[in-house]
Amino acid sequence: MRRPWYLPLLLALSCLLLPAAWASDPASAPTAPPDPVERLAGSYDVAPVRILGIPAISVASPVVGPGEGSPDARRRASVIEGNLSLLYRPQTLCSGGEAVAEAVLETLVLGGPDRLCTGDPWNVLGTPQDLRVVVTQSAPGPPVLEARLKGRPEALPLLTVTAADARLHGQTPTALAARWRQLLQRRLRHARLTMQPDQLAIRLQATLAAELFLALSAGLSFWGWSHLRARLRARQQSAQTAADLQGLRPQLLMLLGRLLFLAVLVQLVMMLALGVTAIPGQIPLGMALLMQPIAVLFKLLLLGLVAFLLRLLAAFVLRQWVSSLRVPFEERARRDQRYRNLVQASQRLIDLGCIAVLVILVLADIPGISELSFNAVLAGGALLGGLAIAFQGLLRDFVAGLVVLVDDHYAVGDWVEIDGLEGDVVDVGLLVTVLRAADQRVVVVQNSSCQRLVNHTKIRSGIDVVLPLAVTNADLPGALALIRAELELFASDPLWSLEQMAPPQLRGVNGVGPLGIQVSVMLTTRTGRQWACQRELLARLVTRLQREGIALAGASAAVLPAP
Repeated sequence: MRRPWYLPLLLALSCLLLPAAWASDPASAPTAPPDPVERLAGSYDVAPVRILGIPAISVASPVVGPGEGSPDARRRASVIEGNLSLLYRPQTLCSGGEAVAEAVLETLVLGGPDRLCTGDPWNVLGTPQDLRVVVTQSAPGPPVLEARLKGRPEALPLLTVTAADARLHGQTPTALAARWRQLLQRRLRHARLTMQPDQLAIRLQATLAAELFLALSAGLSFWGWSHLRARLRARQQSAQTAADLQGLRPQLLMLLGRLLFLAVLVQLVMMLALGVTAIPGQIPLGMALLMQPIAVLFKLLLLGLVAFLLRLLAAFVLRQWVSSLRVPFEERARRDQRYRNLVQASQRLIDLGCIAVLVILVLADIPGISELSFNAVLAGGALLGGLAIAFQGLLRDFVAGLVVLVDDHYAVGDWVEIDGLEGDVVDVGLLVTVLRAADQRVVVVQNSSCQRLVNHTKIRSGIDVVLPLAVTNADLPGALALIRAELELFASDPLWSLEQMAPPQLRGVNGVGPLGIQVSVMLTTRTGRQWACQRELLARLVTRLQREGIALAGASAAVLPAP
């Protein structure tokens, strides 16, 4: 049997490729020990250790992998913080009821001095100078920081300086331990001084004085704001015209009122932050609350700039859209009308989006919210879903408003009829449409409630002019000829020809009834000019027919109401 000619070639290629594949296989290739630099750059977890809420040192821990059992940095930092807090914070191991029960037992029954629920259960508290931090190290082990306390023979272990800590800080374990010893001793002595009863009393007195001053200042600012607001309201009520409200003085008063209102808000936030700062260990939280107004103001200015730029971009895009040369001449007026409407709607959408982003950014910076767990985020999403179901009517109105704008159902300036309600469109909002009726009443229609819409002024307008002739007229063809002649004169009138999109069309006899013979004339005009043309044409036709002796019916037919 003859072998295939390509078999030796495949064997040769296999001999060449197998060593390369074996070398590139991560499972078969020998594993080299990790580079210390690479392990330092990407294999350590770091967490701060805080004393009274203020970060003091940072500890590191290797990332736990297969075969490793070291705790992560956050767990290690939490344990170290617990060890340090024993040296300055009174420990509360019992509930309120247990503390009262122990006090009653020891005072009335046993008469002993020892108390677990009150006082210093481990005998570690005292004056600041009673504390010394020392470094101890056995020959094969890492350095250990311990606390030496006056009157306590045994030292209190605080933390162990690991190789990960030394490598992260770029020092030897001994040098890092000496550096941490000085820092922790200074910070712990300050913490013990802060927690002394006399220092807590001084802190409370200073906080109450500052709170009283801020409350007085906020009250004066609020009184000034209320007084200015009352003066501006009285000025508005006494003004005869809108020009009386213009000028530099009213504008300065309004600006001063806004500044006073802003000052009231800032002072209230400062009072809250100062009250939180008075609690030992809550200084970072108080600082965060104090910086919150500044951060909100910065975000407000930034989002205001973004909204301004987005408005310019939207206006530029819409301006290019409205100035397109491909738009037919008869639709350009409608395009201009839609342009003004879309600019207004886009500005509202941009403002609404920026306000929503500002609210989210402000809430995310509130202390405690940014640390919410994933379950809390899911609960918030479920809450938002429930609110969306509860306010689905508003969402329906919002979507319907977008559909009205995109599909050009109507725009500001159109005369529309929505479910039997007629009026001039004065505002197309994101939720409602505002109409101004012929009797100047304001009609507010929800965008989603529109079931039947009639737009009388989209691109062009038209109206059926009905002229009632008396049944006794013997010469009906002659009357129609006179009407046709008057229509030609009306179409050629330079004052009214510009208002018409097409010459008036005599449709002839539209009906015969007890009220007479109804002659129909169709007018096609520019948007919104159909009623004015109807009134002028009817006046001309009645005058011409009366002059020629052609009688009209005793009652007029119903026509569309004019605004």
